[in-house]
Amino acid sequence: MAQSNGVPAFPGALGDGQRFDPAGVAELARAVSKRPMVALSNDLPDGLGAISLDALASIRMPQQNWIWAGEQRGFTVEPLHRGSIFNNPVAIFVVEDGQVRRIGFDKSRFDYTRTPVPQTQADLGFSGFRLSFSGERLQDAAIFQGATFFRAVARGQMFGAIARSLVLRPGEQRGEEVPVFRAFWIERPGPAATALTVHALIDSDSATAAVRMTIRPGDLTINDVELTLFARVQLDNVGFGGMMGNYLFAPQRRRIFDDVRPAVHEVGGLQLRTGAGEWVYRPVNNPEQLQVSAFVDNNPRGFGLVQRERDYTAYQDDDQRYELRPSVWVEPLGDWGAGSVQLLEVPTDNEINDNVIAHWRPRQPLAAGSETTISYRQFWCWQPPEAPPVATVRATRQGRGSQGRRRRFFVDFVGEALADATLAPTVKVILSATPGTIHNMRLWPYPERRTMRVSFELDPGTDNACELRLQLEAGGKPVSETWLNRWTP
Repeated sequence: MAQSNGVPAFPGALGDGQRFDPAGVAELARAVSKRPMVALSNDLPDGLGAISLDALASIRMPQQNWIWAGEQRGFTVEPLHRGSIFNNPVAIFVVEDGQVRRIGFDKSRFDYTRTPVPQTQADLGFSGFRLSFSGERLQDAAIFQGATFFRAVARGQMFGAIARSLVLRPGEQRGEEVPVFRAFWIERPGPAATALTVHALIDSDSATAAVRMTIRPGDLTINDVELTLFARVQLDNVGFGGMMGNYLFAPQRRRIFDDVRPAVHEVGGLQLRTGAGEWVYRPVNNPEQLQVSAFVDNNPRGFGLVQRERDYTAYQDDDQRYELRPSVWVEPLGDWGAGSVQLLEVPTDNEINDNVIAHWRPRQPLAAGSETTISYRQFWCWQPPEAPPVATVRATRQGRGSQGRRRRFFVDFVGEALADATLAPTVKVILSATPGTIHNMRLWPYPERRTMRVSFELDPGTDNACELRLQLEAGGKPVSETWLNRWTP
């Protein structure tokens, strides 16, 4: 894979002017995996590499210069400028009438009015692209920019959580390996189309991959993903269906944040639907030290980082509008086998940092030279497309307990069945702590609000980590999802 001015050149069926073969992306990824990764040049002219993210965001391509602008195809593509932390070049091709056309960098197509930078004749390539959808009106649909990151939104939402096409070595002491997009091939949609297909090549020291995504924006934005991975070395810690977002604080745990806002987060918890059909909710945290949790499963039915609190008053943030951030939900397609949903919670004191990461990790390592294909459907939504048939966790609150190291918890469950005032006497609270002991547990039914609150105190003794598990049952059957939590000081 040759390169010029830091921008890769793609020969054969994927190059400029050639007939496009969708299978060629996987063939290229396979071929590239047979030799060591060649790093792309990330050199930028003076004045681009050092600019701020806000300054980079002000360098935009006017709408009339977007790809397919004015063609009434339902989608337009805005190539994004390189600069700041987005310094790796990525090639953008479009596929029109079966033929590949490379989009070349042209400084005259950008507006530098707000951020003057040194002019260059070099082909800088791009840092990614923004996808807009013009169904009922022109709206943002997705952004592909940085590493293998991309974001999408449903109608009426603001960008928030980020998806990751491939995750390698997360949370390891030797450091995470960060794969990158090398190139995109975007198929031109038909007139007034409602779906768009993107192909991409991923490269990293340990692996390459070909990915195909079909994006359908709307009230639910749905992305069908097929990824074929080619391992250069044995992969002991690989993640699929990755996603990440920010969690700074909430009533679940405020730590030391002296902030006028009652909560700051774009994701509030990890939701799971296990292979056995159990619905699980785990509030996420901003811990003092890195925490890694593994939720072991076989053929999971779904998982995601979700934002359940949709009330503006929960955040009181007029700029960030966290109540408008999307939940991200992944439904595996086909047999994913044995493994675990991994949750990483990284300490942070800044709401810019995406410190909560989730992905699926296969139980068995992937052998060097192996090829693995995995498919899933990804939803960017207000709530996952299938709601649990039982009461769900609405809020988790934690504060000082009655004595010593005890911590007091409130967990609120909400559901239609809880409106039945005759249910409460039959409900059994199944609550455990490992290690630690539970004290002063009470159930507070509020049928007029379709709510049941469980209050209790946790005494951790001398331990500094306790796993909590809570579920409501009636007649030997669950009437709520399972609430899991890890307490740490």
